[in-house]
Amino acid sequence: MTAEALPAAEAASNTATELPPSLISTLPGRYYTDERIFAQEQEKVFESMWFCAVRSSELAKPGDFKNVQIGRESVLVNRARDGGLRAFLNICRHRGARLCTEESGSVKRSFQCPYHAWTYGLDGKLIAAPNLASMPDIDRTEYGLNAVHLREWLGYAWVNLAAEPPSFETDVMGAVTERLGNLEAIEHYQLDELEIGRRITYDVKANWKLIIENFMECYHCATIHPELTEVLPEFADGYAAQYFVGHGAEFGSDINGFTIDGSDGFEKLDGVAEDQDRRYYAVTIRPQVFVNLVPDHVIFHRMYPLSADRTIVECDWLYSKEVVASGRDVSRSVELFHRVNEQDFEACERCQPGMNSRAYAGGGVLMPSEHHIGEFHTWLQRRLA
Repeated sequence: MTAEALPAAEAASNTATELPPSLISTLPGRYYTDERIFAQEQEKVFESMWFCAVRSSELAKPGDFKNVQIGRESVLVNRARDGGLRAFLNICRHRGARLCTEESGSVKRSFQCPYHAWTYGLDGKLIAAPNLASMPDIDRTEYGLNAVHLREWLGYAWVNLAAEPPSFETDVMGAVTERLGNLEAIEHYQLDELEIGRRITYDVKANWKLIIENFMECYHCATIHPELTEVLPEFADGYAAQYFVGHGAEFGSDINGFTIDGSDGFEKLDGVAEDQDRRYYAVTIRPQVFVNLVPDHVIFHRMYPLSADRTIVECDWLYSKEVVASGRDVSRSVELFHRVNEQDFEACERCQPGMNSRAYAGGGVLMPSEHHIGEFHTWLQRRLA
């Protein structure tokens, strides 16, 4: 069976008429295990859509760089001499060697290939190579690094590998508008002005779609998130905050802050509206970003799918510059969502082996509070078809 034939196969094996009205079907198990499907996702999802690559402030001065794996490509994001960010495929134009082998670092003026010493400026232009002066017919711009589209928003650099990128306003900003009702709702948090107070990287032995599906629903919250439901009591009812446009889950009446024990957090971020105070908002930006908004900080997840059964998740806890500069203890707020992450990722890893079981060959079912996940499945199948 070819990957292109998969959506039609589902229609034959797992139709809605087989289920009572309260249930809808999930994707079949092979969508979470088949490397052919994952290869399609790399091409038609991660290499085609806007991908959140790096926190802009990490590349503070010219020459700072970071390598990011996006689909099948290594992408080099760096700060250029003019102060702007640039992104290139991390491949030397001479013989295809990996240009930068380190995950991150800084160079003084240029990137030099360790194989034959072809050298590129921070703007990607070819500036030197052995015997290059004797070859005046070589266009140094034409043989420069392959540029990748880049936009900055919310304090992060988003890149797109497509020759003609889709609309950033529609795909990225539009996802926030669809969830919160307008862009102003997230701009109140001034994410581009915040600083990283803590970063934790998780190596999750599960398919990226299991992680998205978990984040989209709260049917599991009462079962595995006792600390979270203590702070956000309505989550115990099974409906996720992002299920309703513009809705933020309200803190419990005896909760003072979004912390592991409900104790006081920090001062409300400048700009956060009064009706956003004491509320939690969650946003999914396909294909790999989750944003969690609370009054005094923001929790920003980025997924890096590496294989059908392995996903790296990088999670930033963002606070005001004053909180970070003062060295104040952020551990109580970090600990709350760190536990949530560990609980979620353990659940996803528990599901991953089941995706190979004959019991899940035709997929599972979604309860009414999870039905919106079905739209995600439909969206994915359309991109792969």
